[in-house]
Amino acid sequence: MADDSRSTDNDAFGSYAAIGDSFTEGVGDPGPDGTFVGWADRFAVLLADQVPEHDAFRYANLAVRGRLLDQIVAEQVPRAKELAPDLVTFCAGGNDIIRPGTDPDEVAERFERAVADLTSAVGTVMVTTGFDTRGVTLLKHLRGKIATYNGHVRAIADRYDCPVLDLWSLKSVQDRRAWDDDRLHLSPEGHTRVALRAAQVLGLPVPADPDQPWPPVPPRGTLEVRRDDIHWAREYLVPWIGRRLRGESSGDHVEAKRPDLMPL
Repeated sequence: MADDSRSTDNDAFGSYAAIGDSFTEGVGDPGPDGTFVGWADRFAVLLADQVPEHDAFRYANLAVRGRLLDQIVAEQVPRAKELAPDLVTFCAGGNDIIRPGTDPDEVAERFERAVADLTSAVGTVMVTTGFDTRGVTLLKHLRGKIATYNGHVRAIADRYDCPVLDLWSLKSVQDRRAWDDDRLHLSPEGHTRVALRAAQVLGLPVPADPDQPWPPVPPRGTLEVRRDDIHWAREYLVPWIGRRLRGESSGDHVEAKRPDLMPL
């Protein structure tokens, strides 16, 4: 695992804003009230645990599913600058990269301009790499593009002194149990492991190892795997393709679940 941990003053993060797409909104990790929880909400709890009892920790989540990089830059970055929190997590570009014909070098140039804008106005900006998609049926052919984009993200982080949440190196999320039934979003346990890793990056104590091995499971037979693949294609792949053909997004008419810095 790449070591991106940094020693920090735990009192430094009294406020946190998350910006991004479905990953940061928390899709795949449903909460009891119908909204999604997700790694950013779980990470916020870990951050709040480090704040002295007499201080209020405040958190905003501006992420909206389906958003492309330019939409995040137009809609969320200005709001994050206005809120001016101590910490921002910035995960964007993934929905651009998976689109046919996109150039990861060009996407990275736009990402860098946004990072430069953010770092001039807020405290710490944590950036996020893409996952290793070798085991993701729909995305494994994009592994090279994602790796190229990840290289740019790391270089940008070096130039702007940003901590890096390296999802490519988080081996535990390569287990199928870390993913939702749609195979595109993390499961609750997957989101939990990402939150733990984010805390580690900032040098915070964590209650569990995000790379802790999963319990062994019985091997799956060919028939079971094929049945699961057919169910996945019918329930998730076909609707996903349909939305692309119609020019629709899963985030149409969806608003940020936590648009202001509020106490947890």
